Amino acid sequence: MRLSRYFVPTLRDVPQQAVVASHRLMLRAGLIRQESAGIYAWLPLGFRALRKIEDIICAEQERIGYVRMLMPTVQAADVWRESGRYEGYGPEMLRFQDRHGRDFLYGPTNEEEITALVRHYVKTGKSLPLCLYHVQWKFRDEARPRFGVMRGREFLMKDAYSFARDEAQAHRLYEDVFRCYMRTFHRLGVRAVAVRAPTGVIGGDMSHEFHILAETGEGVIYYDKAYDDEDVSSLSAESVARLRHLYAAEEALHEESSCPVPLEDVRCMRGIEVGHIFFFGTKYSHAMGLCLRDGEESFYPQMGSYGIGVSRLVAAVIEAHHDDKGIIWPCAVAPFHVGLLNMRVGDSVSEALCERVYAQLGARHVDVLYDDRDRRSGVKFHDMELMGMPWQIIVGKLAGEGRVELKNRRDGLVLACDVEEACGRVVSMMEDVVSL
Repeated sequence: MRLSRYFVPTLRDVPQQAVVASHRLMLRAGLIRQESAGIYAWLPLGFRALRKIEDIICAEQERIGYVRMLMPTVQAADVWRESGRYEGYGPEMLRFQDRHGRDFLYGPTNEEEITALVRHYVKTGKSLPLCLYHVQWKFRDEARPRFGVMRGREFLMKDAYSFARDEAQAHRLYEDVFRCYMRTFHRLGVRAVAVRAPTGVIGGDMSHEFHILAETGEGVIYYDKAYDDEDVSSLSAESVARLRHLYAAEEALHEESSCPVPLEDVRCMRGIEVGHIFFFGTKYSHAMGLCLRDGEESFYPQMGSYGIGVSRLVAAVIEAHHDDKGIIWPCAVAPFHVGLLNMRVGDSVSEALCERVYAQLGARHVDVLYDDRDRRSGVKFHDMELMGMPWQIIVGKLAGEGRVELKNRRDGLVLACDVEEACGRVVSMMEDVVSL
């Protein structure tokens, strides 16, 4: 993509309303625009990052056998009355009536909707286990939306739901998702800790929150340092069981006097909650009459619910990966992998070299943002550092020799090399990411 034809409205000044780093950088780098309190438009650069994160999440869901579908944003109040949650959910739920006076709501979650759907189609236990998921926008009317998309009112969520024959099968499905989430966060380039958590309005008796470790996180968590020794890229059932039983707690629930881990083995870090999984048994299947038959026996399926904040993850990744110049995207989720900078617009040699790089990388499926604008060098460097592409290829003072400068955004190291070497190094990096 040529930057002269792209839409990236970067800002020079730091927005006063932005408190946390991710909010400041998402506004300054032209990823989002606030439309009203807690509601944002996703601009092209931010939307690309959002979709790349979504693609990784979906790939990992389908890797463990979940089937994608799509449920509506607007839900009938009747199914929520069946479960008993319509009146008790609280003011966060946006309720309204259609022109006929029928009660509806903008879905904050989908346990009722998915249970009603399965009740309509599934009649016997032969269909279990059944594992479905969707990615959909949600709305919760937060009293104090803040921190940009990290705690907005409208947000994109991945919700998965499992239906099992019995508790043993349900627990296996829960462990599958636990392992899936740890691998997902690893692929996104962030470290996550699973914290035992209360079930809240969802209900149930088993629940974990997943927190990304970041110095600028919104809360503090304490966890067993053994977490850091696990290889989350290839988690086995045994290692998942170990992780689930390692100590991890939010600050409000951590007490040194009762902590089961020696104090010298406890790490204290800031974290950002990005995922939450629940096992709630027959809470919804029983309340809503989802009763299946297996021969002469009838039973209520055991259910689980598993959420990841897709839009929230964009902010969380930035919180974990930035410096005073801007964003530093992990390669897997970068809107573009390479920023190509032409420092001598109008010079035929430099322009030909840029076109050569652009064509070679494009042919090998590397996403390139080509800064072909006739702007000062300082502006180009500033914008590219702010937007945070993992690699920069700078075409300028060495163009006459047929060489470019390859810069790593994370460590700032610059290598002078020919076009083939620069493109080869970038492609090799991309192959490593794809192989995860």
